[in-house]
Amino acid sequence: MLSSHLVSILRTFSKKESRDLRKWLNSTFHNQREDVKLLFEYLMVGDHLLKDKFLEKERVFPKVFPKELYDDAKLRQSMHFLLKAVEEFLIYQELRGDEIRSRMALSSVYRKRRLEKAFQKTIKSVESLQEKTTHRDEHFLRNEYLIELEKYYFFEGKKRTTEINLQQVSDALDVTFFADKLRQTCMMFAHQAVYPARYNIGMLEETISYIEDNDLLRYPAISIYYYGYKMSTDQENSHQHFLNLRNDIQSHMDLFKHSELRDIYLMATNYCVRQINNNKEGMRKELFELYRNGVENKILIENGVLSHYTFRNIVNMGTAFKEFEWINHFIQDYQQYLSPKYRDESVRFASAKLHYSKGEYGAAMRIIATMDFDDVLMNLYSKAILAIMYYEEDEIDSLESLLDSMRTYIRRKGIMGNYKAIYSNFITYTRKLIKVNPFDKAQVKKLKKEIMEVRSLPEKQWFITQVEQL
Repeated sequence: MLSSHLVSILRTFSKKESRDLRKWLNSTFHNQREDVKLLFEYLMVGDHLLKDKFLEKERVFPKVFPKELYDDAKLRQSMHFLLKAVEEFLIYQELRGDEIRSRMALSSVYRKRRLEKAFQKTIKSVESLQEKTTHRDEHFLRNEYLIELEKYYFFEGKKRTTEINLQQVSDALDVTFFADKLRQTCMMFAHQAVYPARYNIGMLEETISYIEDNDLLRYPAISIYYYGYKMSTDQENSHQHFLNLRNDIQSHMDLFKHSELRDIYLMATNYCVRQINNNKEGMRKELFELYRNGVENKILIENGVLSHYTFRNIVNMGTAFKEFEWINHFIQDYQQYLSPKYRDESVRFASAKLHYSKGEYGAAMRIIATMDFDDVLMNLYSKAILAIMYYEEDEIDSLESLLDSMRTYIRRKGIMGNYKAIYSNFITYTRKLIKVNPFDKAQVKKLKKEIMEVRSLPEKQWFITQVEQL
């Protein structure tokens, strides 16, 4: 039973869902089999769902069929009927979770039974619920279309000579299509950026032209993805499209569900990262503000968890912009959302980075000296800021030794690709900084030019500042 579909589903149930499913199974309308109830009760006791020994069929069978000889086919039949009951329960829960769609289904029933007054009353209640809903995403637009379609079916079944809402049906369908089409397009572009796939996005040019010519950007569910698409494809005006997207996010964040808003944020932050990688340093501030807004509104917190990578990025950027007070509160307030696996080292690293950025080198060094981070890149970056502090404290012997150990660490850990280049550059240019003759202005100027032009160098602005102070 360990690998059964039934066990996999039941493992996902919350306590409330388990209680509700028990009521469902005890209703003779949904289940009339005693063996199904007994099997469910056995599986839900203690940690029966989690430990292999409790899921051995020979152990389960006598709990469901006491005093009977083991019959594998009989137990599989019980599992089958329990699975069907669970699936029907999940379908019911899903439908009940969307009140508008549920009542729309009821209006459809009344229409088919030709209960005109009941239909009119129900469809009005659906329209009232639709008007009161806070979201204005694609799901909302699709509901608009389905409501108009249901009204059309009602009118069409009466008299063809009366006025029918065909224009409203058509308009609602267009808006739903364009919102869905643009969202799908942005998803395809995002996937292409990380996976070697090439998609044929049909009717895209026609879609963009129609949206622009018919003032459909007044719908946030369209404008958000329109600007997301344009900032990725219209290179000449990409920054303006990004600003439009950012403004739309700030103005309309309450109109989207959390999961979709998180995807929208990722679309914007990924654009910022690409621009930063192309040496558009001004985008770092934009990225930081997106991150700050994203955590303050809990958008970047998914299922109660904030990614430790995002946590670290926020600390790195916030300290670079000297947002020390905010970062201090951020570390204290948001560490609770980190996975326990990464919490301690992430918080200690963040504290070290904050002390370092404030010039409190003693406190930063003490934290770094007592830690050996599991994360290889965190280890390298902590060594890099330790090297910077050694340089500024004029501890050159300690610095030379640390640079040697960094080179050995990179080789021993087999670090390859971009990260190898980044930290190899750090070691190279730190050594050049140590050795450059400050009285040879030509040599200093040449070093500054090299540093300015190198693409991959952590704490690049620090290097520039040090050369300028020679």
